[in-house]
Amino acid sequence: MKVSLQPILNDANLDAAQSTSQRQLEISVSATPGEIVENVPLNLCLILDRSGSMSGRPLETVKQAAGRLVDRLKEGDRLSVVAFDHRAKVLIPNQIIEDGAAIKRQIGLLKADGGTAIDEGLRLGIEEMAKGKKNAISQAFLLTDGENEHGNNDKCLKLAELAAGYKLTLNALGFGTHWNQDILEQIADAGGGSLSYIERPDRVVEEFARLFNRIQSVGLTNAYLLFELMPKVRLAELKPIAQVAPDTIELPVQQEGERFLVRLGDLMTEQERVILANLYIGQMPEGQQTVVRVQVRYDDPAQGKEGLLSEIVSVEANCVRTYQPSIDPKVQKSILALAKYRQTQIAETKLQQGDRAGAATMLQTAAKTALQMGDKSAATVLQVNATRLQSGEELSEGDRKKTRIVSKTILQSDS
Repeated sequence: MKVSLQPILNDANLDAAQSTSQRQLEISVSATPGEIVENVPLNLCLILDRSGSMSGRPLETVKQAAGRLVDRLKEGDRLSVVAFDHRAKVLIPNQIIEDGAAIKRQIGLLKADGGTAIDEGLRLGIEEMAKGKKNAISQAFLLTDGENEHGNNDKCLKLAELAAGYKLTLNALGFGTHWNQDILEQIADAGGGSLSYIERPDRVVEEFARLFNRIQSVGLTNAYLLFELMPKVRLAELKPIAQVAPDTIELPVQQEGERFLVRLGDLMTEQERVILANLYIGQMPEGQQTVVRVQVRYDDPAQGKEGLLSEIVSVEANCVRTYQPSIDPKVQKSILALAKYRQTQIAETKLQQGDRAGAATMLQTAAKTALQMGDKSAATVLQVNATRLQSGEELSEGDRKKTRIVSKTILQSDS
């Protein structure tokens, strides 16, 4: 596996007479298969809510979806299953798949009862995943339908950060409408995974399959994007770097010597990670000028190698005396995706503060942004909810969750 690294400025021309220019740098990163396709074992952990509110059809469909994942695991893959209510229990200890039928029978015995302690489930899930992480792609599916009433949300976030440090990826799935959006989003973002919203039980099998397809395309792990800024170039002070695909996430920036770095996590072969960096470029002489050098540090589990480095790619700007913009449409679409996400976040904050009119205005703005980038499904959700607020209606829990989800990823819904 190799790294594909493609940086491009939203406008590669710079006005040589201007003291400072702002530019957005888009960086697309993915894994590229070599001539020999190497199968890396999957180390999958299912962390499943079995609290009382999951009784009946919800838990039955989750068990069915889990069983189908067991059928898709290959020879050499590992699985562990943790079930939690107000306590947590290891149902299937981390093991290489040998008797899938026996594992499915154990999953089928799950019964719903008790409250919800997400952090206890996370803790045990991370412990089980860590046992099989060597030379494997380690992923967890955390599914819950409730608030963390018997747990500690701060502990959940610390556990997600711990998982990322162990090179384990956490995907969070919110089931129904009563789960805590903030904490599941934080777990998925910090854990380098994705957040999914499953409105109804009949969507569980489909969503598990979609996520499984995504993790099957992971080729490289524990990737970091490294930036070397040239003199007169700096990152914006506030929210300088974000990911806009496959999910929109504000990325924390670290400094390592003279370089800046952000953690990307897993790199997939079938889906790019697209990053936006907000740069300020000082006045430069006329001609082609290097403004940034980028590189990726990563692990290759197929080879059992860590800390590998991709080639360094230089990003150049063309400084001209007579400036004319040269806007790149692909980068412009990424800029709009980030704007949609941030506008929706502002709307949510205003709603929490009781400013319904302000929230409606921001949702309308986000809907227009979504239309500009061709995201019609998001535009519909955002505009409908803006109209509801303007007419004096309350937004349901489901409406608010849809709003947040369409701001950062694809809504898995038939509505």
